[in-house]
Amino acid sequence: MLGKSSAHWCLFAAAALAQLFATGSSASAQTAAPSGAELKVSGAVSTPLTLTVADLKAMPRKTLTVVNPHEKKTEKYEGVALEEILRKAGVPQGDALRGPAMTTYVLAEAADGYRVVFSLAELDAGIADSEVIVADTMDGGPLGDKSGPFRLVAPHEKRPARWVRMLKSITVVRATAQ
Repeated sequence: MLGKSSAHWCLFAAAALAQLFATGSSASAQTAAPSGAELKVSGAVSTPLTLTVADLKAMPRKTLTVVNPHEKKTEKYEGVALEEILRKAGVPQGDALRGPAMTTYVLAEAADGYRVVFSLAELDAGIADSEVIVADTMDGGPLGDKSGPFRLVAPHEKRPARWVRMLKSITVVRATAQ
C-alpha cells in the first residue's frame, strides 16, 4: 500500500511520462538546426510568452561556470534563470507554490523533439537551489547552431541529460488525478 506522498509522486511521474510520449516523438539526439530565435512559454501560465534573444538580454541575467562532462571542459554560460521566466509568465512561486500547485511540472522541448521534465518545485528558489538557466551565450559569445539560440543548463546535475540544446519551448503542465 502506498503512502499518500508516494501515491502523489506516482501520479506526477505517470502524468509526466504520459505527456512526454503523447505525441509519439522520440527523445533522439539533438542534431537539428534551430528554426528561429524564439522561445515559447505556454500551458498553465497566466501570461503566455514568446521571448527573443533581445527579450532575454533585457531580463535579469545570471552567469554560471560549469564543467560540461560531455565536452570535458569548463564553460561559462550567461542567460536568465528559468525561475525568472516562469515568474514573468505568472506561474505560482514561493508561498503560492503549495497544495495542488505542487503537482505542476515544466516540459522543456528542443527543436529536434528532445524533451525533459522538471517539477515546478525543484525550480523554485524557496524549495531548492537548482540554478537552472536559459542560456543565450557561452564563453562570451552567442550559442552556435548546434546548441542555440537558447540552451537550458542545469548546473547541479551529475550528468547533463536535462541540458536542452536548441530549446524552443517551455510548457507548464498541472498534473491531474486520473
